[in-house]
Amino acid sequence: MTGASLASVNIGSSAPNPHTDARLTGINKLAQPGRWEVRAPGPKRGGLGSGLVGDFVGDSRHHGGDSQALYAYGREQLDDWEARLERELPNGFFGENLTTHGLDVNGARLGEIWQIGDTVQLKVTTPRLPCRTFSGWVGEARWVKTFTAAARPGAYLSVVTPGFIGAGDEITVIHRPYHEVTIELSYRATTLERELLPRLLEAGDDLDPELRDAATGTAR
Repeated sequence: MTGASLASVNIGSSAPNPHTDARLTGINKLAQPGRWEVRAPGPKRGGLGSGLVGDFVGDSRHHGGDSQALYAYGREQLDDWEARLERELPNGFFGENLTTHGLDVNGARLGEIWQIGDTVQLKVTTPRLPCRTFSGWVGEARWVKTFTAAARPGAYLSVVTPGFIGAGDEITVIHRPYHEVTIELSYRATTLERELLPRLLEAGDDLDPELRDAATGTAR
């Protein structure tokens, strides 16, 4: 794929969270100049949180860790939401670390690998599921229902090769699995269309353990 690029790198600082039991949140992510270090953060509990150095993860029970090291969302989808909600949505507003341009994030297949710039390689792992913090932050009535129905969740990424990234870096899909289990399909399967869950198993080794548990009915 050519023509895709990183529109911005977005960093969230620690701030009070009035929306859940988690006291702090880093959902308010702002586009940053310069280059930022990406590295694998380790386990969700007890690890470094975000895969982007300097970014804050407030609820380490449900966010961060190696399989959710970074979150990517397309600028094109933010533009669509701007028109629908009739309000400005700057890069990072959905809590994404990476705002992309010219990349079909929701059509990405599980296990797909992106190279950003000269060094960093990231693997597509799971869709983002909306939480109470996200709903409260956006502040739209019935936001979780609206966001879910649109099935444009954006993608979590793990770190394959660490390095530094910055706005304007080219994004290249360097590996695309043969299966057709995409971020959008896996999101629909785990939310409103659970009859699709068995299809997730077509992803084989590219299927994240939590999604595998959901697909096999062993999720707890």
